[in-house]
Amino acid sequence: MAIRIVIADDHSVVRRGLRMFLAMEPELVVVGEAADGEEAVHLARLLLPDIVLMDLLMPAMDGITATAVIKRELPDTEVLALTSVLEDALVVGAVRAGAIGYLLKDTDAEALCRAIKAAAAGQVQLTPQAAARLIQAVSTPERSEALTERETDVLRLLAQGQANKEIAHSLNISEKTVKVHVSNILSKLGVQSRTQATLYAIRFGLVSVREDA
Repeated sequence: MAIRIVIADDHSVVRRGLRMFLAMEPELVVVGEAADGEEAVHLARLLLPDIVLMDLLMPAMDGITATAVIKRELPDTEVLALTSVLEDALVVGAVRAGAIGYLLKDTDAEALCRAIKAAAAGQVQLTPQAAARLIQAVSTPERSEALTERETDVLRLLAQGQANKEIAHSLNISEKTVKVHVSNILSKLGVQSRTQATLYAIRFGLVSVREDA
């Protein structure tokens, strides 16, 4: 089944370029384009995409606000933030809003497709450099409900970059059960996204940042 994507960017040239790149990959299909955050939210509600490629600096409603709305209303839709420069405030804002990751606009087509597929599978990918920057800036909850042993196992594998299917295989449980565990983990930790849960796991020593990431 193809991964359904909405592109949100206020520059038509960028949208056209992204659509062209993604059209080369048969597993990916662009189902909609938005020119601002409000339109991105509207299309996400209407089309229920797997992925929203979200520019962060847009008129009407910025990408960070739009990400927060989409993740609150459509938790199964993953948001990949798109930035033209790697600004800490934007990256941190996107992660706090619930983005599963971020990309720079000069990312090549092959890397972009890999990142989209990984995000659609629920896979968090943080390079050591990005994780180090985000850990310092993204606050983790002072109070969090204790995780069960199985939830801790799921969180550790999630933080190691495993997708739902891989976690299910590793723990000999179903993908549906993995999703339930992830939902419970986010609720107990008081965070909005798998990326934030990963940062929590790194900060509290459940997993170390991979040097080969």
